[in-house]
Amino acid sequence: MPDALRLAADLIRCPTVTPEEGGALVLLESVLAEAGFDCVRVDRNGTPNLYARAGAQGAARSFGFNGHTDVVPPGDPAHWTCDPFGGEVRDGQLWGRGAADMKSGVAAFVAAAVEMAPRLPSDGAICLAITGDEEGASTDGTVALLDWMRERGEAMSVCLVGEPTSVEHLGDTMKIGRRGSLNAYLTVTGVQGHSAYPERAKNPIPALARLVDRLSSHRLDEGTAHFGPSTLAVVTMDTGNPATNVIPAQTRATLNIRFNDTHTGASLSDWLREEGERVAQEFGVQVEISVRISGEAFLTPPGALSDLVSRAVEAETGRRPEASTSGGTSDARFVKDHCPVVELGLVGTTMHKVDERVEAAQVEGLARIYARILEDYFA
Repeated sequence: MPDALRLAADLIRCPTVTPEEGGALVLLESVLAEAGFDCVRVDRNGTPNLYARAGAQGAARSFGFNGHTDVVPPGDPAHWTCDPFGGEVRDGQLWGRGAADMKSGVAAFVAAAVEMAPRLPSDGAICLAITGDEEGASTDGTVALLDWMRERGEAMSVCLVGEPTSVEHLGDTMKIGRRGSLNAYLTVTGVQGHSAYPERAKNPIPALARLVDRLSSHRLDEGTAHFGPSTLAVVTMDTGNPATNVIPAQTRATLNIRFNDTHTGASLSDWLREEGERVAQEFGVQVEISVRISGEAFLTPPGALSDLVSRAVEAETGRRPEASTSGGTSDARFVKDHCPVVELGLVGTTMHKVDERVEAAQVEGLARIYARILEDYFA
């Protein structure tokens, strides 16, 4: 098997803070093309993406991997123990931005794919969909790759996303679904006036306070078989009024809802607007609510794909992963419209932190898990 740890270190040395490609996809294309993969850059609107396939187009059995090479900013490098783009192995750890999230995961599945490619059966293919736009807006990354695949008859039968899913030990957790995520932007407009004459104004702040209280104190659900209860968090309230003798004309708030499969983005949007209308009538103000849905809740029901992954993890580590739907969003929310998808990757304790790092042995162990998954899938 190719050296996954070395490839991960080389990828970390590529400065790929979203939306910069930083040389990571160029490096991967070189490695994969040399191994016989058909490689295509699928850049869209300046966003770098790479698609690579070994085996025949339209193969009956096509195993896909999805991942990203872009990373969040490292912050002040002076606060790091090692150069955040140094890719240094020290004290048994691989250090650098993207070590956990998720250049090591990409390196592991590339190494496993390269090893399996020469031994693919005639009806088999391996497809890699790698984006540089997961940490950013995510509008022209995996979405663009899936659009391009659809237009050209490229397809994955199943897909594994290499995000860092493990909690304490490699392989202890895999994701079989994700909660949906919705951001709502509330704007309440009243009538400005002198604070000594409140009867001549319409203060939007009490109206917003009432609305936020109603929303945040409402219990959305009790959870479902595979999901915990949905949550609503108010993340900011802003008026920007420096004066103590002026009732402002307008105030705003933003909230985030992480929701399970009891709801859809549309049903929650309707509920938010109904509550907003109630408050508007009660206080005689205007309430505007705009909504951005980052992703819908989804579930890949336990079955053949999750069983395949579980068996491989157990064979390599001695533990069976817990099937989870916790955490934030990932590009699996897009892949699920293309084919069944699960997520399995490294321990993500340090992702997005200063001194991001992973155990070097975990990177190699993850590559072996991925290799076994491919071996079993095509057996």
